[in-house]
Amino acid sequence: MKPETATPIYFTYDRTGIEDKTLLELYSKMLKPRLIEEKMLILLRQGKVSKWFSGIGQEAISVGITTVLKPDEYILPMHRNLAVFTGRDIPLHRLFSQWQGKANGFTKGRDRSFHFGTQEYKIVGMISHLGPQFGVADGIALGNKLKNNQQVCAVFTGEGGTSEGDIHEALNVASVWQLPVLFCIENNGYGLSTPTSEQYNCENLADRGKGYGMESHIIEGNNILEVYTKVKSLVEDMREHPRPVLLEFKTFRMRGHEEASGTKYVPEDLIDEWGERDPLLNFENYLLAEGLLSETKIETLKEEIKKEINDNLDIAFAEEGITSTKSIELNDVFEPYAYQEVSANKETEELRLIDAISQGLKQSMERHDTTVIMGQDIAEYGGVFKITEGFLEAFGKERVRNTPICESAIVSAAMGLSINGFKAIMEMQFADFVTSGFNPIINYLAKSHYRWGQKADVVVRMPCGAGVGAGPFHSQTNEAWFTHTPGLKVVYPAFPYDAKGLLATAIEDPNPVLFFEHKALYRSIRQEVPTNYYTLPIGKASLLREGKDVTIVTYGAGVHWALETLDELTTISADLLDLRTLSPLDTEAIFASVKKTGKLIILQEDSMFGGMASDISAVVSEECFQYLDAPIKRVASMETPIPFAAALEEQYLPNKRFKQELTNLLAY
Repeated sequence: MKPETATPIYFTYDRTGIEDKTLLELYSKMLKPRLIEEKMLILLRQGKVSKWFSGIGQEAISVGITTVLKPDEYILPMHRNLAVFTGRDIPLHRLFSQWQGKANGFTKGRDRSFHFGTQEYKIVGMISHLGPQFGVADGIALGNKLKNNQQVCAVFTGEGGTSEGDIHEALNVASVWQLPVLFCIENNGYGLSTPTSEQYNCENLADRGKGYGMESHIIEGNNILEVYTKVKSLVEDMREHPRPVLLEFKTFRMRGHEEASGTKYVPEDLIDEWGERDPLLNFENYLLAEGLLSETKIETLKEEIKKEINDNLDIAFAEEGITSTKSIELNDVFEPYAYQEVSANKETEELRLIDAISQGLKQSMERHDTTVIMGQDIAEYGGVFKITEGFLEAFGKERVRNTPICESAIVSAAMGLSINGFKAIMEMQFADFVTSGFNPIINYLAKSHYRWGQKADVVVRMPCGAGVGAGPFHSQTNEAWFTHTPGLKVVYPAFPYDAKGLLATAIEDPNPVLFFEHKALYRSIRQEVPTNYYTLPIGKASLLREGKDVTIVTYGAGVHWALETLDELTTISADLLDLRTLSPLDTEAIFASVKKTGKLIILQEDSMFGGMASDISAVVSEECFQYLDAPIKRVASMETPIPFAAALEEQYLPNKRFKQELTNLLAY
């Protein structure tokens, strides 16, 4: 006989087909994060944790989804999804250490709260920019689809995050590619303090699914059985019939965006109304009414969980505060990579720069069958520069993928592919368009290994440069945006031989590489290039000319401008150093040359301020000042956007001015 309960139950629970054991498991999985949160709020007031993002009142969503997914299926949670972490049985002392910035956490004190991931538990943590998570989920799901492993992944965001462009891009890509992703929107009423009425102007966010040609559903997010049963049914079908599904969970945030922000902006009656829908208390009362729980069982379970919490807190509090060294921090920026030289054979053929890149790319695709290349118009069309012409026939549409025009989502998807064990290559149609994918490059690719030890095995190809009359939006050489960012490698070859070998190494390297390819050199520079697959080391400059009077440091098109100048000024004895790689920078080669010649001139195509020449000048001034016989000279393009008209572009570029500046320096 079921005991009577005086407490009303807000929801109607349908337990059809659900065993008693599962009901109790769902309850326990909601109770644990609730009790942890209550403890964290106490510790926050005591100053023992620095910040807290509460998910109280939203536990049913995380619990339902985590329970349905298999342990080896990826979940990409957000701030308020503590139940994802506890549902994956992460030891609590490790979570507590993470929140205290200690070594047993997941980020070695380098990031806070839930900003982490762990391959061990197949969780991929968020970044504060929110939107890229959806694109990363696309990449993980693409990897699952390529593996044909019948797995899905789930990714979370709040209703506020859905306004970000990255979200729209990722949803569109998932629909076009039919990726098995469960896109979960926790609509909790407020983006920090901004209500939904000021976030979007549609009745339901799920309605947006129609625009993407995507299945979508609205789910009562506080009803654990509705979440569990609907998600379970969907996921089981998605494994057999891969496709994306958009879910809007109606719920409410009972506390502030984070504790310091409070809830004064929320009407009191709204808080009271949603308090009656508390997912834990309602389900607890239901289980009491069904006779599956008793007050005694509840208290016993609470005491067990509280003891687990306190025991693990003792472990975390007893752990020493984190310490590190400069070398440890620097060494963790990149995934360790031991360069393996693959020698070039003696058989060569004359190739243009564009042909060498195409050949190197193709040979790398043949060598690494987990490599996927993505970009606009790269498949049937072969890319706007025809570098991937014939690749579709050679490798198939799964590995050579045309993309929608959405750079940010594709960079994020490349990151997701890397997380799922693939090598990803993305072609920016023009380097100028990288601004549309800047966020995930700078904040995801560059920082992931340092933050939580996750490699970003991604190469972004960057057709760049002026000299072809393409104007302000197709001519920029924007390498300095990325050399400024720790965690990225930047390669910029000037010759076919270097381009082929360095591209092979960039793809071998498990770290993110920006690979710049100068468009004006594509079909104008030829060289004998080995026909086989070979590698060249990243971070090593090439000494093209040797002399005693002056050191010329340059890269890209500047190398050819310098060679032309030296061919004209035959009396000048100069070291000409082609950097080839900008990050890491071969300072050893630069210093050795400057110490020999005593004079340095740096030539770059980029405009002057904040460019590579400025940093090279600064570091040489610091390290080699006593060897200098003249001020360091920098030669760069004008401080304007790149103009279109031929006469204006010629005036903008520094190549015509370099000869005079070099002559002036030698006469100093």
